[in-house]
Amino acid sequence: MMESKKEKIKNFDPNSYAADDSNIFGLPFSAEESDVVLIPVPWEVTVSYSTGTASGPQAILDASKQVDLFSLSVPNAWKKGICMTEIPADIAKKSKALRKKSEKYLDELFSGKVSEKGNDILKEINKECHKLNEKVKEQCGYWLDRNKVVGLVGGDHSTPLGFIQALSERHESFSILQIDAHADLRNAYEGFAYSHASIMYNAKQIKQVSNLVQVGIRDLCEAEYKIIGKSRDHIITFYNEFIMNQKMEGNHWKNITDTIINHLGDKVYISFDIDGLDPKYCPNTGTPVPGGLEFGEAVYLIRKVAESGRTIIGFDLNEVAPGKDEWDANVGARMLFEMCNWAALSQK
Repeated sequence: MMESKKEKIKNFDPNSYAADDSNIFGLPFSAEESDVVLIPVPWEVTVSYSTGTASGPQAILDASKQVDLFSLSVPNAWKKGICMTEIPADIAKKSKALRKKSEKYLDELFSGKVSEKGNDILKEINKECHKLNEKVKEQCGYWLDRNKVVGLVGGDHSTPLGFIQALSERHESFSILQIDAHADLRNAYEGFAYSHASIMYNAKQIKQVSNLVQVGIRDLCEAEYKIIGKSRDHIITFYNEFIMNQKMEGNHWKNITDTIINHLGDKVYISFDIDGLDPKYCPNTGTPVPGGLEFGEAVYLIRKVAESGRTIIGFDLNEVAPGKDEWDANVGARMLFEMCNWAALSQK
């Protein structure tokens, strides 16, 4: 007879080592038993700089088993249950094959002349990315309909679009809080309709997304800057330069955080590109940029969203690319743990 969740909690030792057959963070819970269900999406077809993010979900899963479950802020949060569903080998395989084709197309694009074959590759990639979005939408929707807090683990930052679409079918209105080095507001960057650099451009086309609040932005093009300028009621950007200047002039992170949160609605989706942090934390991320938030600052912001009475209706963590050691994955796993805990605790 299988143990119930209550029995698993009673028999589980959070101070012990992680068992080989345990799930993420060494926890014993199934997806059905967990309050938080994580959807891994090992996909990086449209990345424009370094690759490696498709290996992020597995690397985070492996590193997560070294994360201690005790938290000073929420000592028993692990009892709510967190589970990562199986990492889909078919998506990883498709991503690898399409990435090779993507590189051929990009070589032609950068040379200044795209052949008919190159255009065919572009059409194929756009079609397959659309299929991925539909698959992610279906998977996330399945768990949302079972009253789970859903988190997505990429992969590159294009991966959560289907998730955001699933949320839009279940919520009349919600804000997106984006922690990122990049604005990601390019329209079909490099021809890719679902580029990692276009995720927020695509997300803001969804009418249920009431507004987009960006934090840590420090690398963007003029076209993106103009989009932000023309959309002041719907896109509120806290540039890294502004944040740094505020802190250097004596303003506290708490005050800046309060201002950020005041722009969010009652329901919040958090989209976290790991390059929103200072690159000392995840130097192997796809497109690292100097500057960015400290780890503790990002956790504080997420915590304050939860403590403000707002509901975190979903979240993603993307662009974690493992290097020669486990450092990037270690940081990613620990940030993911914080996001899981605070999202679960924000539920009404």
